[in-house]
Amino acid sequence: MTLHRLRTLLCALALAPFLATAAPAAATLSPTLTLSVDATDLDHRVLQVRESLQVEPGPLRLLFPRWLPGTHGPYGPIDRLAGLTVRAGERQLAWHRDPVDPFAFVVDVPAGISRLELSFQHIAPLSHDAGRMSITPAILGVQWETVLLYPAGRAAHEIVVQASLKLPAGWQAATALRPAGSDATAYAPVTLETLVDSPVFAARHLRRIALDAPGHAQPVTLNLVADEAKQLEAKPAQIEAHRALVRQADLLFGTRPYRNYDFLLALSDSFGGMGLEHMESSENAVRPIYFSSDWAESMRNRDLLAHEYVHTWNGKLRRPADLATPDFNTVPMRNSLLWLYEGQTQFWGRVLAARSKLATPEQTRDAIASLAASYDHRSGRAWRSLQDTTYEGTMAAERGSREWPDWQRTADYYDEGTLIWLEADMLIRDKSAGKRSLDDFARAFFGVEPLRGALGEPRPRIYTFDDVVRALDAVQPHDWAGFLRDHLDNHRQRAPLDGLAKSGWRLAYGDEPNAFDKHDDGWSPDRDDDFAYSLGLVAGADGKLKRVQWNSPAFNAGLAPGAKILAVNGRDWSGERLAEAIKANKDGQAPIELIVQDGEHWRLLRIDYRGGLRYPRLERVPGTPDRLSTLLAPRAR
Repeated sequence: MTLHRLRTLLCALALAPFLATAAPAAATLSPTLTLSVDATDLDHRVLQVRESLQVEPGPLRLLFPRWLPGTHGPYGPIDRLAGLTVRAGERQLAWHRDPVDPFAFVVDVPAGISRLELSFQHIAPLSHDAGRMSITPAILGVQWETVLLYPAGRAAHEIVVQASLKLPAGWQAATALRPAGSDATAYAPVTLETLVDSPVFAARHLRRIALDAPGHAQPVTLNLVADEAKQLEAKPAQIEAHRALVRQADLLFGTRPYRNYDFLLALSDSFGGMGLEHMESSENAVRPIYFSSDWAESMRNRDLLAHEYVHTWNGKLRRPADLATPDFNTVPMRNSLLWLYEGQTQFWGRVLAARSKLATPEQTRDAIASLAASYDHRSGRAWRSLQDTTYEGTMAAERGSREWPDWQRTADYYDEGTLIWLEADMLIRDKSAGKRSLDDFARAFFGVEPLRGALGEPRPRIYTFDDVVRALDAVQPHDWAGFLRDHLDNHRQRAPLDGLAKSGWRLAYGDEPNAFDKHDDGWSPDRDDDFAYSLGLVAGADGKLKRVQWNSPAFNAGLAPGAKILAVNGRDWSGERLAEAIKANKDGQAPIELIVQDGEHWRLLRIDYRGGLRYPRLERVPGTPDRLSTLLAPRAR
């Protein structure tokens, strides 16, 4: 038995008690705890929490959720819990924190006590500098794992919770949870696993849009919340694209693993941007221009909803064995298969966005060109494999915090995964003479029925590396283990671009940004001046350097992120002037001179770069079939 197979067996044995198909006996299903959250204090951005918990006398260990599957790391915000008190009737009990595990609180329950009452607050960020804004005067989000403590010793799917939420007057809520009665925010009992997987968005301005025909047994709803009522307006064609996303996912996967599904989509400049997957919902937050009039020109992160929806199947229904822990504090969750969990989700997110017309084929090609160029300039692949980047979450590394991301590498398994799975798709098409594709893998591997818990809730089916290889081989015989390990473990200088070539396209560069880079302003309202593939720098409108490519002309001249360009060839900084200076030096007659401020120090730098402006695009490979367009075309059946 290989070490890999031994680890797989041990993992399966450890998880068996938590992933068994048998449900606990009905007698065990009375709520273990009740949870009441008061979200009316918008002025201070504070959630008031009251919790009632069944207990037995003796030492009690209460856990604050630390490891969350969708975040891939120990990101539970324990520092935002405050004011904890524990009572047994009128008596206040002492508690202490575990000196080794700060996410665990220990209470000695006296004899004769069967229930404890807990109260505390969740202190939400007051500004973007303090963290992602989850409460604003117009919108709030409640992630249940931030407002509860649960007893150690039982799996999350064995603990039953009855939760309720108090909202400001006139507000409405959207969630995958369903009410127990007439009160819309007093929710029916669910397992702790389901509760944590069912966040709430609430707002003054909320619009619900059915994405299925009336009466569908497993309905999908688009829930919009916004800063202002007018931002909820959407044209019929825009809504139809979201309905088409649901239909195209049905055609791809063949099943719906959820009982109902709720897209939670916040349109706001204040509420923090995000995308987080759940089995029966997803949290999405973008800028309020999502439904703006230039819909045809800019994607506006419209592949975000497709990505998070795909996660219902890839990540929630089918979950890597080393990510499937029994609770939220078992250490550690492991991320060795994120190149499938996130990488293939990124691939299908882009494909489904195109198939549903959330994005045009041209926008999708431009987006692929941009990511291909970015990963073709990942100098860090010389020392760090793609497989090693799957440790980013367990390293508790904030994506985007790297000073030199192309050299240090970050969560590259997302977008480099797109290129790898594009190559896998084209390989299957080649070897099967066009009869099969990665669509067949998606339906066979992800289109399965979920396990069912004691309350009928869908639960995950786990998989291993060997399961992925067997499923691929069933679609098209090939050395898939070798294919995957080569892509995951190599240190080649170039990105995996063979899939592009086999699709009939190749990465090229021109002197104008492609439409995706030119029009899409993503999460931020500020436009950057991007010279990443020429000088090797990206600057803000004020000239401050946001990124410098490792070993680029800018790097070798001594520039680093955080420095500020004050002047270009003796004139005040502007992106247009730097572009003109780059074009003027193509024959080497006008080297670029920059005045740069670094703290209190000013410097004059000369860069003799002669390559002109370079912006990525895709161009057709003459004489080859256009398989990329075939991949992106809507499916009719």
